[in-house]
Amino acid sequence: MSAYRDEDPRIHDIKTRIRVVPNFPKPGIMFQDITTLLLNPKAFKDTIDLFVERYKGKNISVVAGIEARGFIFGPPIALAIGAKFVPLRKPRKLPGEVISEKYILEYGRDCLEMHVGAVKSGERALVVDDLIATGGTLCAAMNLLERAGAEVVECACVIELPDLKGRERLNGKPLYVLVESH
Repeated sequence: MSAYRDEDPRIHDIKTRIRVVPNFPKPGIMFQDITTLLLNPKAFKDTIDLFVERYKGKNISVVAGIEARGFIFGPPIALAIGAKFVPLRKPRKLPGEVISEKYILEYGRDCLEMHVGAVKSGERALVVDDLIATGGTLCAAMNLLERAGAEVVECACVIELPDLKGRERLNGKPLYVLVESH
């Protein structure tokens, strides 16, 4: 599901604030740069508000943000809906005992880690990131949370690159995006 299709008037402004940078970080990539969105307080607030409106009252107790840009959107959403924020980090960034989930990206391998005990069995979780491309990172995040006993309610991203078919890799798990980019 996409808020863009619903034509909320805030969506157009959000979409115009996302800069596309050709050939970054390598040739052929059209990088979706959210830093230009963050420079506009109204558009940034509208982005957070759209997510909060969707998730308030859904009994979500965990907002899990994927490093690094999920750390920008996840905490304000968590605070607004009364949930805890759990960072899902790259390897060797969290002190203490962690659980890990390795995954394959379109250009290599990576891993996400979460503190042991950050999520309790039966908690309802929302996964937040800035973008879904091939879906590998979101799948790893869901696997990590589910291994800890959480129920992943939905994944939420600001941007979807539908041509890369990442949504199809989510095994039917709901995905909510604000903006589609091609």
